[in-house]
Amino acid sequence: MQADGSVAEGAETRARHVARFQEIAAELRARIDWPAQRLRDERTRALRALVATAVERSPWHRRRLSGIDVDSLTEADIVRLPTMTKSDLMDNFDEIVTDPRVTLDMCEAVVDGRHGGDYLLGEYRVVASGGSSGRRGLFVYGWDAWAMCYASIVRFQQRDWNSDPTLADVARVTAVLGAAGGAHMSAALGRTFTSDDNPRHAVPVDQPIEAIVARLNELNPTILMGYSSFLPTVAREADAGRLRISPRRVVAISEPLLPEARAMIERTWGAPVANGYGMSEGVFTGACGQSVHLPDDLCIVEPIDSNGRPAGPDEPGCGVLITNLYNPLLPSIRYEVSDELNVLDGTCPCGSAMTRIADPLGRTDDVFTFGDSIVAHPHVFRSVLAHPGITEYQVRQADRGAHIRIVATQVDRSVLQHELEHKLAGLGLAEPRVTVEHVDAIERLPTGKLQRFVPRRPATT
Repeated sequence: MQADGSVAEGAETRARHVARFQEIAAELRARIDWPAQRLRDERTRALRALVATAVERSPWHRRRLSGIDVDSLTEADIVRLPTMTKSDLMDNFDEIVTDPRVTLDMCEAVVDGRHGGDYLLGEYRVVASGGSSGRRGLFVYGWDAWAMCYASIVRFQQRDWNSDPTLADVARVTAVLGAAGGAHMSAALGRTFTSDDNPRHAVPVDQPIEAIVARLNELNPTILMGYSSFLPTVAREADAGRLRISPRRVVAISEPLLPEARAMIERTWGAPVANGYGMSEGVFTGACGQSVHLPDDLCIVEPIDSNGRPAGPDEPGCGVLITNLYNPLLPSIRYEVSDELNVLDGTCPCGSAMTRIADPLGRTDDVFTFGDSIVAHPHVFRSVLAHPGITEYQVRQADRGAHIRIVATQVDRSVLQHELEHKLAGLGLAEPRVTVEHVDAIERLPTGKLQRFVPRRPATT
């Protein structure tokens, strides 16, 4: 536990970070309306600066990018650069980061709660992501990069809010239905940037629905954000009269927003619903009310087909390569992500030249429903299974719990079982039963993807 001095120092550091966000927020918001050529020029400038930093300060990138003429590098040349995988990142972390003081062990200590504070070395933030393979990825952000990351998430929301005269006197109070752990991106950003004039309240989804409803009723948020698969659950609580809130905007995050879920949410609250797509690697879309936009000023996103070739406009991709242009502390250059994105041709009626995409397909992690009312969101399991010793896992729903297969080393199965049974019992499931099995490998879908959550489907006749 931190000493009182450390707590005060952490609060002071967060206050300075909020101030830094406020300094850059207007500029990042103005970029939404930059013309296409200015966006292209910014990407070229940022790409050259990123690669130059990577070559100069990252031994791993220096070896991979040798021979690149940084001064003449353009976005069109990026296809000549090698790709990165999560295994590359985690196996070579200490040689990839551009501050030699930062190590993987230090970052692990932050996300596992052993570090004793939010900030690494007084300025860096670390977040974790399980990813489609089940292996935890770690991502460390520099001071300005962390503020820019948050600005990139909220700028379209700010633009929308400021353009609606009916919201002029409405306070922005945000409730985020998401991960409980502070190492998850949504929770970590909220923990840093909540302030008196922009309060953000984390409402963890791994607790009984009664507790979630009570907390939301207490907060009465004007902006409701949450996992796409969980928002229909709270909408049902509102339809039943137990949840009494009137959000003016709803933002679905972290998972694909299915059309039927969007329709239900809109029907319940009569508020615009934005589809927020993002990843711990630092790419976050913006919703203008008519389209979903990529952050063209901050990232290069390359949809690819099943053969790894570029996917054209209006052609659904089988994956993406992302280059985060604003976080030189951890140069992510053509980093492979299994999400499916479909870039749309043409310009948006909202006036922004930023690239439009169809509603992200992503990966749908299904919730488990027991009986008529007990819902276990995937994060109930993720929060325990995001363990550094587990490289892959699959959760199959059982009658009174789940059967889990893990590819792991140095993991106590009994501890995992106990923690997960405790969480399920906390949701109201009577006498839950969880089994954990060590396996050498987990079979994948024909596409090569791992289906991590396998709910029981209703029998068909």
